[in-house]
Amino acid sequence: MSLPRIAVDAMGGDEGVRVMIEGAALARRRHDRFKFLLVGDEPRIKAALENHPNLRASSEILHTEGVISGEDKPSQALRRAKGTSMGRAIEAVKAGDAGAAVSAGNTGALMAISKLALRTMPGIDRPALAALLPTLEDHDLVMLDLGANAECDARNLVQFAVMGAAYARVATGREQPRVRLLNIGTEETKGTGDLREAAAMLKASAADLSISFDGFTEADKLGRGDMDVVVTDGFSGNVALKAVEGTARFVADLLRRGFTSSLRSKIGFLISKPATELLKHHLDPNNHNGAVFLGLNGIVVKSHGGANAAGVANAVAVTARLLEENVTERISADLARLGGASLGKPRVQEESA
Repeated sequence: MSLPRIAVDAMGGDEGVRVMIEGAALARRRHDRFKFLLVGDEPRIKAALENHPNLRASSEILHTEGVISGEDKPSQALRRAKGTSMGRAIEAVKAGDAGAAVSAGNTGALMAISKLALRTMPGIDRPALAALLPTLEDHDLVMLDLGANAECDARNLVQFAVMGAAYARVATGREQPRVRLLNIGTEETKGTGDLREAAAMLKASAADLSISFDGFTEADKLGRGDMDVVVTDGFSGNVALKAVEGTARFVADLLRRGFTSSLRSKIGFLISKPATELLKHHLDPNNHNGAVFLGLNGIVVKSHGGANAAGVANAVAVTARLLEENVTERISADLARLGGASLGKPRVQEESA
C-alpha cells in the first residue's frame, strides 16, 4: 500500500541537493511505497536524479528559487517563506498535496514556518521537538522538548508527555509507555513548581492516558533503557541532548586515539573491531536522525543539517512511519481522554531545589 507522498526540502542542510536526493533515493530503495514531492531548484534536482531512476519515477518536482539559510532569523524566514523550498514544502502539507514534510534546514525557521502554516492541534498550546535517543536496550528513547520552547509551564509539560507517549507507541510498540520528567533529582520535592505540578497531574491522569508514570529521572539515566519517554523544557532538553552527543563523540575519539597509540594497541583494535564497530553504529547520530515537531496539524520532520545520505533516509523512514501509524490522530485521541479537568489543578507553590 502506498503512503501519501512526502515533501522534501531538497535545498536544506549542509550539502543541500546532493545529500537530500541521495537520502530520498536510499529510502525509496528500501521501501518502494514511498513517493516524493521534491521542492527546490528544478535544474539541480533533475541533475541529481539522473543517478537515481527509481526515485525519479516516484517523484514530482516543485520548482522554487528561494532558500532559507542557516543564518536567517525566524522572523526573516517567515517573511520570505512563500518563495523558498522550506516554505513551499510545508505549504504542500497544509494544502494536502503532501502528507508530511522533511527538511534539514534552519531549525528555528522550520518551527516558525510550520507553526504559522499548520497551526497547533486543538488542546495543544505549543508544539515540541521530539527525537529518538539510543539506549542500552533494544529500543530508543523519545525525548522532548529539544529546543522549540525554552520556558514551559506544567500544562505544557503534560501536553508534551501526551505527545511523547503517542510517538513512543509508534517507535517502540509499547502500549503503555514509561514516562518520566527530567529533573535535578528523583525526590518528589526536587525541581521547580512547574515540574512538581506536572508530576502531580501526570500521576493523577496516568490511567486515563495509558502510560506508566513514576516521577522524575536525572540526565545520567537517559541511556539506561528503563524508560520510553523523557519530558523537559526546550532549554534543558537541548542542553542535555548536546551533552549526550558530545559525550558520544568524546568516547569515540578517545577510543580512536587509544587504538592508534602503539603497535600493541593497533593489534588490540583488530581483535576488538567487532565490538568497536557495534559501538560506532550505536552512537552514530545518522542512525537516529529525524526529529519531529509534535502538536501540529500535520507532520514535519527535521533532519540534522550535517546528516549523510543514510541519515536523511532514516529521517524519511521516521516520517513514513508517523504517517503510517497516524500519530496526529493518536495524539488527538489521547488529549480527548485527558480532557480539561486534569489541566486545571491549583499550582504547586515554588520551593527551592
